Formats: sequence, C-alpha cells, structure tokens
Amino acid sequence: MTEAFFGAFFDTEQAVAWREQLRAASKRVVFTNGCFDVLHVGHVEYLAWARVQGDALIVGLNTDDSVRRLKGERRPITGLQDRARILLGLRSVDAVVPFTDRTPETLIDRLKPDVHVKSVQYREKDLPERTVVRSGGGTIAFAPHIARASSTETIATIVARYCGDFERT
Repeated sequence: MTEAFFGAFFDTEQAVAWREQLRAASKRVVFTNGCFDVLHVGHVEYLAWARVQGDALIVGLNTDDSVRRLKGERRPITGLQDRARILLGLRSVDAVVPFTDRTPETLIDRLKPDVHVKSVQYREKDLPERTVVRSGGGTIAFAPHIARASSTETIATIVARYCGDFERT
C-alpha cells in the first residue's frame, strides 16, 4: 500500500527501458548522481532543483564499495538499500539506479539523459562525464549549493557532540 508513495528502484537495464519509455512519450529526463549517505537539507534542495529541470528525475546512486573508494573506509554510514529507499521517498525522485564506478560515465552513456545536473561546486571542465553527456545529446545544468550542508559536516557535528573529534575526509 505504501509503495505508491515511492519511486522505482532499477538496475541498469530496467533504467534504460524506463528512460526509453519516457523518450517515446517525449518526456525530458534529468539525471544526477551521488552517494547521498546522510541525507540533509542540501541534498533535498538539490534534488528538488534537479527535478524541476525536466519531467522525470533518475538518480545514479553510488554502491557501498564505490562510496568507500570515494569517501574512505568508514563510509557509507547508511547502506545502499536504505539510501535508495530514503531517496525514493522524496517527491522529487522518480527512480534510483545504483552504479559501481567512481564516476557515472558508463551509466550516463546507457541512459542518455536530456539534462545532467551537478552542483555549482563543480566546473564543467572538471567533470569526467561531460563528454559522454554532450555526445548523447544532453546538457549540463548546475544547481545552487547550500553552504555548510554536507554529510561529512553532519557526521562531524554528531561525533563532536557525542564522541569527541572526527577526522574529516
């Protein structure tokens, strides 16, 4: 009964098929990606902004091993299935697809989104996926960033208040 309030969790093949259905219906598909480890207001605002850029938002979600490679051995705090479920409960997120690489080029190449969203903290020239986005006919849009909103800072605050110091990575 509650499933009606959640988006869809797809593997890559299912996500590609879903994207093709949307393309056939002339829908504009937006893609973004990340770890989304400890969800905070910056994530929620970012995903809402991304969703407004099109008709559907699909989130590429780093697997646990991928998060460890990016953030260190003590991450993620929350496992893949729980991170996906949290994202899928947000009104702005239509679908989630996990990926194992450090960066989403392979997944973007398969999905060929109309828009790829990143934070303004990045510059297009520094995005390894920029070439595959452009070659697939997509554009890159940069979402506003909320200062001091990060999973690492949230974890650091919790640890400092309850356990002492925390090594920021």
